[in-house]
Formats: sequence, structure tokens, C-alpha cells
Amino acid sequence: MTGSTHTVTNQAPPLVGYDVFAADRALTDAVGRHLAPDTADEARAELSGLGRSCGSAQAQEWGAQANAHAPVLHTHDRYGHRVDEVEFHPAWHRLLGKGVAAGLTAAWTRPGGHVRRAAAFLMWTQVEAGNCCPLSMTHAAVPALRADPALAAEWEPRLTSMVYDRGLRPAHLKAGALFGMGMTEKQGGSDVRANTTAARPLAEAGTYELTGHKWFCSAPMSDGFLVLAQAPEGLTCFLVPRVLADGTRNVFLIQRLKDKLGNRSNASAEVEFAGTWARRVGEEGAGVRTIIGMVAATRLDCVLGSAGLMRQAVAQAVHHTSHRAAFGAKLVDQPLMRNVLADLAVESEAATTLGLRLAAACDAAGEGDEGERALLRLAVPAAKYWVTKRCAPVAVEAAECLGGNGYVEESGMPRLVRESPLNSVWEGAGNVQALDVLRAIRREPAAMDAYLREVGRARGADHRLDAAIRDLLTRLADLADAEGGARRLAERLALVLQGALLVRYAPPEVADAFCAARLGGDGGAAFGTLPATLDLASVVERARPVA
Repeated sequence: MTGSTHTVTNQAPPLVGYDVFAADRALTDAVGRHLAPDTADEARAELSGLGRSCGSAQAQEWGAQANAHAPVLHTHDRYGHRVDEVEFHPAWHRLLGKGVAAGLTAAWTRPGGHVRRAAAFLMWTQVEAGNCCPLSMTHAAVPALRADPALAAEWEPRLTSMVYDRGLRPAHLKAGALFGMGMTEKQGGSDVRANTTAARPLAEAGTYELTGHKWFCSAPMSDGFLVLAQAPEGLTCFLVPRVLADGTRNVFLIQRLKDKLGNRSNASAEVEFAGTWARRVGEEGAGVRTIIGMVAATRLDCVLGSAGLMRQAVAQAVHHTSHRAAFGAKLVDQPLMRNVLADLAVESEAATTLGLRLAAACDAAGEGDEGERALLRLAVPAAKYWVTKRCAPVAVEAAECLGGNGYVEESGMPRLVRESPLNSVWEGAGNVQALDVLRAIRREPAAMDAYLREVGRARGADHRLDAAIRDLLTRLADLADAEGGARRLAERLALVLQGALLVRYAPPEVADAFCAARLGGDGGAAFGTLPATLDLASVVERARPVA
């Protein structure tokens, strides 16, 4: 018999059974802003359908299961034959199937495809971030493969398919395919030119035999991989299929799976190549130039993924504090808690607004807009540096809003916290991004011109933004010894761009809070230090997820 002391009161109900898209005002506004009218209605209906799936109890359960049951490596079968297969929980396959069907690998084939996919990717990350890794790499492989028109014609229809076809079979027999990537080696890390994997040309033109290793190879059960190896003429990009056209397994020796802090549903492997068949992509010696399109696309996904994690963290914090009372009032109505929530909400909206703007630039660049292409060259590494850096403190602070409940696995917040540092590390850690920003400024004047045109569209609307632009121009005037300060420069570039976008597009109370705290110096080092004179209640209300 249950005693009366076990009656549960003052607890928030689960945040479930809601439309993740419709409940995200910043996201819905951005989609409407960046899509053409003849595409927007169809996209909204599609995204709302996915939003309801994201907010469903079923999808959330799949996410929990996929992380509770980590992938298992099987190097050999019962008879001792080498198989090199990774076993995933059924929830992983359900998530991947839903992600592929939602168009998360199909941006290249639809009008407004990058904006539509960015919104979907941002939402799907909130369900389970691990399965977004193969979805991201498959999407990003397309521009790299286009360096070889014949390869692109063969593989692109498979990669942009909206059918998830699991199982190791020759790719030409499958309705859809997924791709992975392997660049990092033990001795190289971010210095990919230090790679030692060797590529020996075979008799058939364009084919090679690879010998070497990859220290990080994500999603090892994918159908193909883009890898870098040293060919006779230098570092070169190659396509390594898991299964050859005749049905035999390629030599792809999975030595172990990484035991990671987060992203536990996704398998990250160390692999060995020993006589592995590969097809060259692009010219010999042009490996970095060939694969850079894939890197740029996955870096933007790091921005979008971090924006998604931040949005989910903020949604959970606002939801919890809207239902839990303390000291005679709902937590959300307590002035200090409201300040914390508003500060988190502003950070989340700034990330979402920037991520969708960059996705729109991808659509425009794909249609030949060189100005938007130039903007991406500078804005993507700057955004990747800053937005991914902000994800971890947002997730930790949001978990704290739930108190002890946020430290318990069942709340889902610890999974967000563990996932939050990943995107800052993946595809080049902070120093790599900051130095890439500096490289773009020094070598590509068109990139800086495009950036200044973009932020200049907001000049005169907020005095703090105007002052920040002037300060940035002063910094840019002298880059003689800029390497040691490259992080600070990347940060300011990202903040000024976020501020310009919010001043133009966000509600006044959001833009005001951002400019005061991030550009005007009126915020503290921790969240919850916004000026009390701001309209914080409206900022929090805008961030509220409507269940």
C-alpha cells in the first residue's frame, strides 16, 4: 500500500506530444524568411510533420534506446572469418530511416533544399544527435564527388535518395546509400597532410590499392567512404566502397570502436587498410582541394547541430520552470530565473538565425551567386568556431535550471551535456577554425567584402552594433601579428554577424538583449546577467515550447 508521502507534486510533465517546428518561433520565422513563396507552404507542411515526429514519445524513446544500447563490434564470425561488422540497436535504424525519409541527405535535389534540410537537421538533432553524423556525411559527400562527374553520376542518386536501405550489399543493388569519411590519422590529427596511408595505382585507370590506417572513421557500416591517402603525386581523395561491385567485401578492418564521452549511439572506429580497393576522386595531389566541399558542408552541420542542441536545452529549461514552483511562484516568473532563461534563449535564437542564414547562402551559391559563396568562405568557419563553443555552457546552464532533476539521466539533460562539446571538436577544433578565418581574410578579399556587406545592411539600427562594427574594422586594419589573437577575431566576426541578423530579423526585445550583453558589454561572464531593464519576460515567452 502506497503511503500518502509518496504523492508526486510540483513536478513538470514530460515535454512530449508537441510540434517541435511550430513551437520554435526563431526557426519558423527563418524558414519563412529564406524560402521563396512558391516553396514555403510545402516546406512548412513538411517540416511541421517532421516536427510532430520529433516531439513524439516514440521518437524520444528511440533516441534514449539508441544511446542506452551502444553499437557492438563483431570482427569475426563464429567460424573465425573476418566480418568487421557493427551491430546497432533497432532504434538506431529507425532513427536513420526516418532521417533519410525526411530529406536530410536530399538538399541538393530540391528547391530551397539547404534551408529546408537545415531546419529539419536542427530539429532531428534534438531527437538524437548521433544518427545525424552519417546523415551529415552523406549529405556533404556530394560536392566532393562532383570533382569526378562520372563518380557523381553514379553515386549522387544513391546518396540523395530518401530511402534507407540497410545492409552490406553492392551499392548498385541498393535503393539508397550512406557515406562516411576518414581523414584523421594518429600522427596527423588536423594536419591531414601528415597522413601516411599509401595509395598504389592499379592497372585499371583511376583505381588504387590503399595501405594504412585511420584513427577516426565515423559510421563504419556506411556503404562508402571518402578518405585521404598519399598517391605518387601527393595527397589525394579516394572513394572506398565497403562492398565491391562483384559482391565481395572490401578490405576494411575495424580494429576497435571508440569509447566516447557522448555521441554514444554512433560508432566511431579505428580502421586499417591492407590492400583495400579505392577509386580516385579528383586529381592526384588535389586531395585537400577535392574534399574541402565536404568539410565546408559538415562544418555548417556542426553549427546547425549545436543550434539544435541549444534549442532543445532551452526548451526543456523553459518547460520545466513553467511548471515547477518555488517560494510561492512558478520558477519561470522569478526575476533571477527569468534572466537566466532569457539569456539562454537569446543565445539559442542567435545560433538558429545564423545557421539558417548560412543555409540560405548555400542555396544561393548553388544557383551561381558568387557573393553568397564568398560570404560562406568566411562566415562558416567563424560560425563553426563560435556557435559550437557556446553549446556546452548553454547545455550545462539549462540542466542547472532543472536542479537535481537535470543531473539525472531520465531527464535527458545529461545526454545533451555530453553531446554539447562534440561539434566544436569535429571537423577541426577551435584553433583550426580561427586560423581558417584568418586565412580567408588574408587570401580572399571577396570573402571579407561579402561579410562587410552583410553586416552593413544593419548599420544605423542599433548604436551598440554600430560601435562593434567600427571596432571590428579597427581590428581588421592591422593583421600583422594576428595569429595569436585569431580566436578573438573569429569570435567578434561571429558576434557582429549574429547581432546584425538579429537587429534585422528578430523581435526588438531579442535584438536588444543580444546587443546589450554580447556587443555592448552589459552582460556578465555567466548566463543570467542581462540588464534587468530589458523586456526579459517577452524573450522567455518567445522561447516557450507549446506542448
